[in-house]
Amino acid sequence: MPSRRSMIGGLGGLMAGLMMPAPLVARAPTRPPRLRPGDVVGLIEPASFSDDLLQLEGVKAVVAGMGLVPRLGRHVATRYGYLAGTDEQRAADINAMFGDSAVRAIFAVNGGWGSARLLPHLDWDRIRANPKLLIGFSDVTALHLAFAARAGFPTLHAPNAANGWYETSWDSFWRLAFAGEAPLFQPPETLGPDVEGADGSPRVATIRPGTARGRLIGGNLSVLATLVGTPWLPDFEGAILFLEDVNEAEYRIDRMLNQLALAGVLGKVAGVIFGQCTRCASRLPGYIGFTVPQLLDQYIRPLGVPAFRGANIGHIADQLCLPVGAEVEMDGRGSIRVLEPITA
Repeated sequence: MPSRRSMIGGLGGLMAGLMMPAPLVARAPTRPPRLRPGDVVGLIEPASFSDDLLQLEGVKAVVAGMGLVPRLGRHVATRYGYLAGTDEQRAADINAMFGDSAVRAIFAVNGGWGSARLLPHLDWDRIRANPKLLIGFSDVTALHLAFAARAGFPTLHAPNAANGWYETSWDSFWRLAFAGEAPLFQPPETLGPDVEGADGSPRVATIRPGTARGRLIGGNLSVLATLVGTPWLPDFEGAILFLEDVNEAEYRIDRMLNQLALAGVLGKVAGVIFGQCTRCASRLPGYIGFTVPQLLDQYIRPLGVPAFRGANIGHIADQLCLPVGAEVEMDGRGSIRVLEPITA
């Protein structure tokens, strides 16, 4: 089997070149199969379209560089307005991948907008009967949350197939998906150059000290907030909530955190991990409003639960892969420990 280091090097070279819900059913937790070199994996577009065939060839090459065999969904490269096909077409690709016994895992090609529109069209009985890793982030958060509510097995908040797969992303993905480990993730010592405001200061800042255990649930704050009040949001009682976002003004972060507070979501959690809010800081001269760290102090600190901000999660070049729906332990100093393997 290729080493992790050799795969990282190969991926670096490749990247340089490039609506009614199903009823809830009580069931024992299941685990998706572990990935092995040579496994077939599906490529889907649950949200925005990509009609650049050269880019898609690059995506396939990246997946092949992981030692996997990419298989395009039938409607990948289809366009319907700003979406990659109609809701029924995009959902059909997901249903088909979960029904195909040859496919071991499923990558979203990209995010954008549109994943939440699929939720009523997914075959939840088929999905529950065929656990497979669903991999992606950003708008794919809608799928992660719905799977956490209804599928009964973990998914992976990780780069989309069209994004960069650098060392931290690949290493954490390999440990979770290929090796079947239950890893401890420690925060990098300093901010990376792609993180807004990077100046060599510590990446992680404690909001509240302490240790907490719970089911890891979260993703993109904007997407999560839009699912409040719908049947697709999982129960956050005792959960470890993780959040990230991109291109959102501070007042919109304020509004969304307030929505989670008023809806009772924040009051249920056992711990909070806030990743990167990329391009969220106002650049207006003389700006005197709240900053994102100040908003986190206002909304998260009063919860009295362990919390930290600055995790390498979100719209950054080398993000950490995290298992949505898995049991984890976190502490306010920035560590995240997965408590049991997510693949079988």
